[in-house]
Amino acid sequence: MKKFIDSPGTLLDTSLQGFAKAHADIVEVRTQPNFVLRKQRKTGKVALISGGGSGHEPLHAGFVGYGMLDAACPGQVFTSPTPDQMLEAAAAVDGGAGVLFIVKNYAGDVMNFEMAAEMLDGPSATVLVDDDVSLPKDHPIGRRGVAGTTIVEKILGAAAEQGYDLAACKALGERVVRATASMGVALTSCTVPALGHPTFELGADEIEIGVGIHGERGRETGKLLSASEIVGRIAGHIQQELNPPSGQAVLLHVNGFGATPLLELHLVYELAWQYWRERGLNIQRSLVGNFTTSLDMAGCSLTLSLLDDEMLGLWDAPVNTAALRWGC
Repeated sequence: MKKFIDSPGTLLDTSLQGFAKAHADIVEVRTQPNFVLRKQRKTGKVALISGGGSGHEPLHAGFVGYGMLDAACPGQVFTSPTPDQMLEAAAAVDGGAGVLFIVKNYAGDVMNFEMAAEMLDGPSATVLVDDDVSLPKDHPIGRRGVAGTTIVEKILGAAAEQGYDLAACKALGERVVRATASMGVALTSCTVPALGHPTFELGADEIEIGVGIHGERGRETGKLLSASEIVGRIAGHIQQELNPPSGQAVLLHVNGFGATPLLELHLVYELAWQYWRERGLNIQRSLVGNFTTSLDMAGCSLTLSLLDDEMLGLWDAPVNTAALRWGC
């Protein structure tokens, strides 16, 4: 295993220290317990808090700042943060209008955020993100939250900034989740530093279809296809799930898993753009790059969000974070 680390045990703490220094104009990092919080805090607005295991950067810490999250709670690599992190983060950023937790649908995240919400003094609500259509709707633990989380956090961050109350933010978040679907494909597995070897093996001519973001296998292992065939297959599942009408305004997000170059990600975007334009969709906004990663996994995911005028305006609203920045 070749990694820029001193030891797996110090990786997260040292990385957070570097992140805080690199973006000192935007964020602060608190320790014992760890959480990242927005430097320029605002009273009277709903406070947005998210989090999850490390290894998905820039999700979530990279989205802390004006127009997005107020705090993020990072766990160890692929490990849920603990309730005390969420409670400390809530105490630090609660501006008096309540706290909204944005939670990816993984058992550990859901359990620990629920515990924090139960112990929290003051009003709170939760938006559960479950955009991964590689799993069936009736899966025993539900669908996973993956790259669509970025879109949920951006739109809700703008809404909170504009003064939406807690109930309105929750309702909007649930509407964005229902309008969003994602699916990914991996060319390689990732290597968790503490494990020291890939979490699963793929042959030189194999791909993993419907892969998760924690190094878990997908819905099936298949033979390597052309980029056009891969995109058509992934996009087809999303199209079937959302069934958008011709003329529907959409946001198309191509997300890299950490080890796929932008040269390839923009190729994938072009192929996905062609796929949905042929089906009459109006691709009004786009996002291409590494935003919800899986350490050093090679691969990418497609996310499609159906937009209305409100969601479009909130997506375009100013944002100033380490990973997303426009209009400021």
